[in-house]
Amino acid sequence: MNTSNYSVSRFQDTPSQRVQFILGTEDDDEHIPHDLFTEMDELCFRDGEEYEWRETARWLKFEEDVEDGGDRWSKPYVATLSLHSLFELRSCILNGTVMLDMRANTLDEIADMVLDNMIASGQLDESIRENVREALLKRHHHQNEKKFSSRIPLVRSFADIGKKHSDPHLLERNGLLASPQSAPGNLDTGKSGDVKASGSGGSRENSTVDFSKVDMNFMRKIPSGAEASNVLVGEVDFLERPIIAFVRLSPAVLLSGLTEVPVPTRFLFLLLGPAGKAPQYHEIGRSIATLMTDDVFHDVAYKAKDRNDLLSGIDEFLDQVTVLPPGEWDPSIRIEPPKSVPSQEKRKAPKFPNGSTPPTGEGLKEEGHHAGPELRRTGRLFGGLILDIKRKAPFFLSDFKDALSLQCLASILFLYCACMSPVITFGGLLGEATQGRISAIESLFGASLTGIAYSLFAGQPLTILGSTGPVLVFEKILFKFCRDYGLSYLSLRSSIGLWTAFLCIVLVATDASSLVCYITRFTEEAFAALICIIFIYEALEKLVHLGEVYAFNMHNDLNKLTSYSCVCSEPEKPSNETLRVWRSMNKSREDIAWSNLTVSECLEHHGVFRGSACGHHGPYIPDVLFWSVILFFATFFLSSFLKKFKTKRYFPTKVRSTISDFAVFLTIVIMVVIDYLVGIPSPKLNVPEKFEPTRKDRGWFIDPLGGNPWWTLLIAALPALLCTILIFMDQQITAVIVNRKEHKLKKGCGYHLDLLMVGIMLGICSLMGLPWFVAATVLSISHVNSLKVESQCSAPGEQPKFLGIREQRVTGLMIFVLMGLSVFMTSVLKFIPMPVLYGVFLYMGVSSLKGIQFFDRIKLFGMPAKHQPDLIYLRYVPLWKVHIFTVVQLTCLVLLWVIKASAAAVVFPMMVLALVFIRKLMDLCFTKKELSWLDDLMPESKKKTEDDKKIKEKEVSREVNKLCLLHSTVIPTQKYNN
Repeated sequence: MNTSNYSVSRFQDTPSQRVQFILGTEDDDEHIPHDLFTEMDELCFRDGEEYEWRETARWLKFEEDVEDGGDRWSKPYVATLSLHSLFELRSCILNGTVMLDMRANTLDEIADMVLDNMIASGQLDESIRENVREALLKRHHHQNEKKFSSRIPLVRSFADIGKKHSDPHLLERNGLLASPQSAPGNLDTGKSGDVKASGSGGSRENSTVDFSKVDMNFMRKIPSGAEASNVLVGEVDFLERPIIAFVRLSPAVLLSGLTEVPVPTRFLFLLLGPAGKAPQYHEIGRSIATLMTDDVFHDVAYKAKDRNDLLSGIDEFLDQVTVLPPGEWDPSIRIEPPKSVPSQEKRKAPKFPNGSTPPTGEGLKEEGHHAGPELRRTGRLFGGLILDIKRKAPFFLSDFKDALSLQCLASILFLYCACMSPVITFGGLLGEATQGRISAIESLFGASLTGIAYSLFAGQPLTILGSTGPVLVFEKILFKFCRDYGLSYLSLRSSIGLWTAFLCIVLVATDASSLVCYITRFTEEAFAALICIIFIYEALEKLVHLGEVYAFNMHNDLNKLTSYSCVCSEPEKPSNETLRVWRSMNKSREDIAWSNLTVSECLEHHGVFRGSACGHHGPYIPDVLFWSVILFFATFFLSSFLKKFKTKRYFPTKVRSTISDFAVFLTIVIMVVIDYLVGIPSPKLNVPEKFEPTRKDRGWFIDPLGGNPWWTLLIAALPALLCTILIFMDQQITAVIVNRKEHKLKKGCGYHLDLLMVGIMLGICSLMGLPWFVAATVLSISHVNSLKVESQCSAPGEQPKFLGIREQRVTGLMIFVLMGLSVFMTSVLKFIPMPVLYGVFLYMGVSSLKGIQFFDRIKLFGMPAKHQPDLIYLRYVPLWKVHIFTVVQLTCLVLLWVIKASAAAVVFPMMVLALVFIRKLMDLCFTKKELSWLDDLMPESKKKTEDDKKIKEKEVSREVNKLCLLHSTVIPTQKYNN
């Protein structure tokens, strides 16, 4: 460190400021912080005869102790330290030997250099040097040696099945084979499975790594490039006072036998003292080991220049610790590791010269929502689209390579089953509304064609396309209009579709997608909540509807079950329609054997059901409804259980992870098998068996004019305008939800390219007489959730970290390819019970509600203040204002529901658009700070915030200039410039 830096450092008064100054120094190659594995060994008697170092605890993130029985590791737990042991540790560093950046290759060299330093400083007497050296070089006995002493254990848990106990590639993964900083020489694998060192610097200490004694399962949990910190404490009978040493090696050295895993050692802490104080030494060892796992002290230890830097790190740690009164806490209780560990970045961030915090600290939360370049207006025709293509083109090949994962297969199977039913159901409803002009086969073909094109060329292929309720309402209104005025429905619909496609392309050309920046969390959550609730409601509604189709007798008398019957009989007064049906069959009432007819034949002949076991629509069918209810809820609960199986304690991690990925597909398979074995005739998925238009009087190409007057081509522009708003809002709100920054997407998004693909495919589907498809919110959220990637390497007790989403095009592509091939898979698909698919809908709706802040705020209405969770926005926004914000959002949600469920559903997209204006009006009722915590800031507000930030930066600059002037006598200009 140069003199000028030290001059400034003298003015850093508090330990926190001193630490922030240390961490602010530039990294060099030898002082770059690495992840640390810390092991504590204690000097113990072996079989009552001779000393050996025995491993007693280890830290990767949390503490693990060897249980008193000595046969196993404890569960990981949060280390609790006594304040006294921390002060004793500080005293050890203050008065002991501190050697930084020692260059040594063997434990012998390290011991000699440490002992020479101690003797030179008067801490150790020359007469006992050999005794201390002999103690330091005693054999190290590790806990895992017992585990591998018997290669064929008699009892082996299921969790150990499939684990590999020897995997040399892990050594390369941890950087030992690749990093010259991590190992003293080049390592190569011999035939015996040992890794041997060659080249200069090799020695007895690091010559071999015996993989037969390495716990490879634990090795997998150690991050790549990690280094070791060894803590050695013990008592001996030849010392009169303790000797302490803190050593930092440069570079880190692989010392074979010192650490239980082959990781290069960076730090050594030694504490040997006279007999009788082993518990005290143990607690001091735990203290330094726990400090080495602290994010801030860990970095200080790597960058420290002298003893004072280490002391500043300890003092800063002491400033941050929480003390628990002895009478109110049992120290023997082990604290479970938290689900999420808070970030320590604030401790590392430098304060402003006047002691104030940064202006965007806790006072204002900057989300940076939609602040990316993809939503900036370019001012050029198709400028945004061109940028989208340039942004996504470099990732096109990787979008296929990144799909090589079992998780993608699970996602394909899950979403295929989830998408099939709504597409077929939508086609069926459309067929009823249009008298078969567009039905299930057209719906399947349209979904497959649009989905494949979108997955291949869209800007955000994670979005799943589907049908929407407002489109169905629009189709019904349009068909009724055409029927009343004698117009060709398919031709007029084709004209409207072409206009809509043209208007979508105009929106793309004018960078209209940049308006997405006005869609904040307020609008997102209201829309997403509505779609999720609709999914849940419709799943339950379909289950209730089964009660009408498969009616059961609610007034049974169990004693009269033998007398119940239901037979078909002729109607007393046949209607004209009934008589016409009989004539078409060339039958009269006398020719029909009514009592022998089946249920379907009775309905076909317009017969009447009579008897105590008859309902309105035929005989009571009690088993089917109740079995459907069982299948419905069993599917929901089993899917939820298996999805959370990753966090259970059974089976190896890979098995749990695979079960979790395939949760929904496994559930469907299990339910199908159970339904088949039970044999109750539950309603099944009905897939069209032939690939041809539903009606014989139409083909796969529709003339936009057809038999309609020429002016219909122009009039079609008016309803097309409404359709365009519907398509734009549905597509872009779903895209905003998928592209949320908490999903940690790395390949960017493409709002303009997405809209272009939707517009083009909408025009093609219109010309082919196929339904229109747009982004489906719940399906897209489920798709994203099924592709979440978590860290594979996590410390014992640490929850896996969310890394992002597996961004690729293959899952969406294969989902819609399979959907197109469904016509040829009817022999398999016909076994899937509809209640199982309804249960999947319920699961998707409920799981998509997670993470919606709106529902967390609704729960606050019924909670007393002392029971409310520590939600971050409750710290900065008054509770009554949180409730007002929630009430406004809830009111908007209710209005959206009412409109969507009524005949006015066509104007639903206009109401969604109105949410943006309602949110804008809330700027008048809430402060910018409050909205930054409850929602996202609107673009104008962000601009004001940036202006405020610039003003604050100017003030800070003035303060820094004053500071430099104040210390100008201490910092020479030449050295400062250097």
